[in-house]
Amino acid sequence: MCGIAGIVGIHGSTDVVRRVQGMMETLARRGPDGKGVERWDTAVLGHRRLAIFDLTGSGAQPMLDPERSVGVVFNGAIYNHRELRKDLEQSGYQFRSQTDTEVLLHGYREWGLEGLVAKLRGMFAFGVWDEKRKRLYLVRDRLGVKPLVFAVKDRAIAFASTAQALQAAGFVTELNDVAIAEYLTLGFVPDSAVIYRGAFKLPAASILEWSEGVFNIHSYWRSPTPSAIAPTSFDEAVERTEQLLLGAVESRLDADVPVGVLLSSGIDSALVCWATAALGRSMTAYTVATPGDIWNESEGAAETAQALGLDHQIVEVAGGGTEDLLHLIAAYSEPFACASALGMLSVARAITSSAKVILTGDGGDDVYLGYPRHRHMLLAQNMARAIPITVRAVWERHRPSFVTPSVLRRAASLMDYAVGGFRPPSSCEMQPRHSRLPVLGHRLVGVRLESCMLPHKNNPAISGLSDLLQYEQRTYFTGEYLTKVDEGCMYYGLEARSPFLDHQVWEFAGGLPFDLRLHRWELKAVLRELARRKIGRAVAERKKRGFGIPVQRWLVRRWASFVRDLLADPLIARYDLVNPDWIREELGLSLGLGAASQILWHAVVLELWLRRHVHTTPSLA
Repeated sequence: MCGIAGIVGIHGSTDVVRRVQGMMETLARRGPDGKGVERWDTAVLGHRRLAIFDLTGSGAQPMLDPERSVGVVFNGAIYNHRELRKDLEQSGYQFRSQTDTEVLLHGYREWGLEGLVAKLRGMFAFGVWDEKRKRLYLVRDRLGVKPLVFAVKDRAIAFASTAQALQAAGFVTELNDVAIAEYLTLGFVPDSAVIYRGAFKLPAASILEWSEGVFNIHSYWRSPTPSAIAPTSFDEAVERTEQLLLGAVESRLDADVPVGVLLSSGIDSALVCWATAALGRSMTAYTVATPGDIWNESEGAAETAQALGLDHQIVEVAGGGTEDLLHLIAAYSEPFACASALGMLSVARAITSSAKVILTGDGGDDVYLGYPRHRHMLLAQNMARAIPITVRAVWERHRPSFVTPSVLRRAASLMDYAVGGFRPPSSCEMQPRHSRLPVLGHRLVGVRLESCMLPHKNNPAISGLSDLLQYEQRTYFTGEYLTKVDEGCMYYGLEARSPFLDHQVWEFAGGLPFDLRLHRWELKAVLRELARRKIGRAVAERKKRGFGIPVQRWLVRRWASFVRDLLADPLIARYDLVNPDWIREELGLSLGLGAASQILWHAVVLELWLRRHVHTTPSLA
């Protein structure tokens, strides 16, 4: 993993080199092991290196071919680079390093960009400058594990790993109303927006081609859809998953630096740990702990580690100081209010002294269907096929007048989904829990949120689970889950690798019918059965707890004085982003209750982000 940057389309200006160097400074923590800049007449590429393969200077980037006709900057890891290297060597290419980057360089020359990308197995964001054709290509991996942002200005294009790098280059200056409204709703900025106006995130599985001031973007891969008929039995699905997981883990153990593994109390990380042991690799497993809190999962993780005979280290997140908040703001290039990111930062800080690569269990819940909402939506989808049209019409007509007793709310919600299909969460309405005062300042009132939009369908109920999964993938999956791990780990120069994000695993699991993945209505039944067979029933049948950091309590307890001072004269009110009357009321009520609302937590993080990253009053257009 590394940080990449570049500006293309400005002729012969030495100022461009300075601007790219400024971009690289913002990326320094992503690449603490080296930096480099290469310049052509109309292109400048920059790179910050985190050395994982070939720790010598031979692996430095930008990497160029001998004629300087092609240059590459790369962030990520290509897990099949040794196989591709053999193919290229047989075609006559000579390698000067042992890196995966050089495979991209020669692979582009041999197979062309489309042919190269089709062969890649890994996580990647890279740029290729073709000097002869005066053409830039930007590529992002299939699932969007690695970030890549860009901006176009006066027929020139700038790209980088983070939005802050684009801001440092002067390509973006104004804050983006839509991104801020999305953030206040979700707690993160989804892939459909960037915190700065005029910047864009390259979508997952996409290639951008730029030439002479014009660019186009196209997709090279699509997430699989479930087959209508099971292509395999449940037992065969478990066995195939075992084979794919072992292969994905084995490929991710390849590194020229120490490798560790992140262990929670859940099934996914336990299976990754099991696979490392089955492959004969001994490594340390790390667990984040919040002592005394109901979300603490260190006990379950310790049981798993003991069952597998792992060397186990527990990293405690005490949450005693506001420096945790300040680290959160420094680590993430956009405002990011995912509380568990505090745990990610803590474990990354603890691990980096003993390992530079960490395996995680991310992605298992998403593709094998591990969240309760997945089961609820499939049940509603099945109900929808049995409910007559007349009953649906009656329910929709009279539903607004129903007063639902608390004991029947779940049943009523299930009926809502069975009749109307999936709808984005009610958080999209931005309704305060304590009062009728509006949260948003006048500036943001009426902003349309793309994350809350769904395409119109005549009968959305029968595709409810598919719609839910598509919504999750374009919002929480890339914007929160993947961002949390990537930027949290990279802040401490740590490379995170998840076997469940292997596209071959994803293609197989994503193609399985929903009722097979939820076999006998058990969440991620395939993975649970694999865990039963390989680790034991205690781990396989452990209830999903989720990992969290109790920031909503800490805000008005441990951090109460800090938060009072912070919100006494907040920038979020001065910039008309959040209603100052709501801030005062919400803070007072939260202090009295001993716990803050989620929206107040989002507001606090935004306030801190503005104070760190916005040095002059921005124009909010």
